[in-house]
Order: sequence, then C-alpha cells, then structure tokens
Amino acid sequence: MSPTNSPARPGGFVPRDRDWQPEALTPAYKTSVKRSPQAALLSFPTTLSEETSPVFGQQMLGPLDNDLLLNHAKPGESAIGPRIIVHGRVLDEMGRGVPGALLEFWQANAGGRYRHKKESYQAALDPNFGGCGRTITGPDGSYEFRTIQPGPYPWPNGMNDWRPAHIHFSVFGHGFAQRLITQMYFEGDPHIALCPIVGVLKSQEAVDALTAMLDMHRTVPMDSRAYRFDIVLRGRRQTYFENRKEGM
Repeated sequence: MSPTNSPARPGGFVPRDRDWQPEALTPAYKTSVKRSPQAALLSFPTTLSEETSPVFGQQMLGPLDNDLLLNHAKPGESAIGPRIIVHGRVLDEMGRGVPGALLEFWQANAGGRYRHKKESYQAALDPNFGGCGRTITGPDGSYEFRTIQPGPYPWPNGMNDWRPAHIHFSVFGHGFAQRLITQMYFEGDPHIALCPIVGVLKSQEAVDALTAMLDMHRTVPMDSRAYRFDIVLRGRRQTYFENRKEGM
C-alpha cells in the first residue's frame, strides 16, 4: 500500500523509485547472503502467452476461499484466535483500482505456527485452521477476507529473533508470469521495529506501507476487528514486493 495509507494522486505518469526498495544483500537478514545475486541481473522478454494467460475468474473460487475461519474447519466449528477482517484495494500508480486480480494469502495460526510438515516451532496446531485462502478483486480493485490474527514466532536468524505477526500476499495479474509477493504487518506490534527483515527497509515510510491500520468503521460488533491494507503495484508509492522490485 502507499506510505501514507492512501492512493497516489491522479495525474501524469508516476515513475518507479528504485531507491525505495532495500538492497538484495543485507547481512543482518542472514538468508539474504546466499539468496542475493552474485552477478549482474539479466532481463528476458516475456512471451505473449505469459503476459495474457491464463485468465483468472470468479468461477475458480470456492464459497469459503476467502473465509479462513471456516474453510478448513469441521462443520459447526471455527478457527481459534482473535477474529479479524482484512480489506483494502489493489491500485495502480495513479490510484485507480485494479479489477480481476487474484489474491492469495497465507499465515501462521493464532499461536504463531504454520501448518507445514517442516515447521519447527512448538506452538500447538489448530485443527480447524488451514492458514490459506484466496479471492479476486472487484470492479474497483477491492478485496476482503476473514481470518484470525496470526501470532509472532521465533526464527533462526539471530540468537533471539522473532517475526512480527504478519500475513503473506501473492498478487496475480492475468497470467502466472504476473505475480508479486509481499506481507502485511499489524499496527502497534512491537516486534515490527525489532525484526531483521523489516530492518532492510530504507525508511519508516516503507515500513508504514507494509503496516495495516486498525479500521473501526469496518469492524463487526461483538465479532471481528478490521484492518485495512491497500497494495500499490508500481510508481513512487509502490508497495515493497519481495520478488520484483519494479512491480507489475
């Protein structure tokens, strides 16, 4: 989302700001040492089929794909944890909504544990929480899903490093080659400032751009809090993406 938590102002073309993105090699984030490129990057043109197909549509979604409270739960049961609604819009550099974008999201459970066979954290699994879902943006670029607020968890980067509570997002355009990946943090989490991954960002504005704000106007009384997270695909106010600095 934009650093100011609002869409870019309409007007002329908004160029990319490559300085907005962190460096690939950041030793404090230890796995970046092996993951960062060791030689100059090469650019390969995409093919027409990569850019235009397949086309995602509502017909591919199941009725509970955007409801992580229920989509892995037994009948009559629900995921355990603080219930939340996450909503927002996918925007272009001019602040216009991007319709028909496929969003996938995945996360740890309320105790900070992923449902993954290689997960090493000892927090308990929730048998009613699968931790993943998907939706497609509406005509104005809007999206919404229900879930539980994930918990923080330790990770083997330093002696006592913890990841803030976060939700991962994958944003597809109209083909598999048009994919961006990012993650969303929660307003007020003290682990954000302590996380070595967050620490690779170059400014507080960039951190704020990945932080969802509590939205009391969209809460459901006696049921769920709500957080707003907008995603900007490119331009000066582009969201930080983990896989493509240039955006879509």
